[in-house]
Amino acid sequence: MVLERYGYRVSTASDGLTGLEMFREGQHDLLLLDIMLPHLDGIGLCRRIRETSQAPILMMSARGASLDVVAGLEAGADDYIVKPVDTTVLLARIRTLLRRATFTRPPTAGSRPADDGLLAFRDLSVDTRGLEVRVEGRPLALTPTELRLLLEFVAAPGIALQRQTLLRKVWDYGWDGDSRVVDLAVQRLRKKIGAGHIETVRGFGYKFRR
Repeated sequence: MVLERYGYRVSTASDGLTGLEMFREGQHDLLLLDIMLPHLDGIGLCRRIRETSQAPILMMSARGASLDVVAGLEAGADDYIVKPVDTTVLLARIRTLLRRATFTRPPTAGSRPADDGLLAFRDLSVDTRGLEVRVEGRPLALTPTELRLLLEFVAAPGIALQRQTLLRKVWDYGWDGDSRVVDLAVQRLRKKIGAGHIETVRGFGYKFRR
């Protein structure tokens, strides 16, 4: 009701299996998943969706426990929110995810991309204009969050980036953002592009290797 009041078109499902069926039959710009769903919980539903889609996923949980948060993010969620939900926070998170899913990246100060926007790092190539990523020549499917995170890294190779900096640039979070979101997103990105490209800077953040 709240989302419809703000102009969003919403379709709902009362259990995970119905939600999966609805997702497969329609086109959705964003998915808001509750962890506690009958028949197929939100974690399982998120994993099933990620098998075929990179659509933005916002996970919602009644508890902010670390295990719930980590499980949701590891399953492929882009972000999470804890119930009871503040309407303004929910709307802000949704707007951010939708904006991230459709963004066109402007030139980054200090970066030195080739004229065609193609950057190469060993077996990894990133087209910063066409927003395409390849590993050993094969196209790689990334979620909007993973793509935006990778673009931040390749714009500053060899430079250590703080977690809070990444939260602000990728998730649009201020100082109160949860750095676990960054850690889990980096973990998923490493699995896709290869662990050797992103180095952990202990107690600080991450650095992309040239």
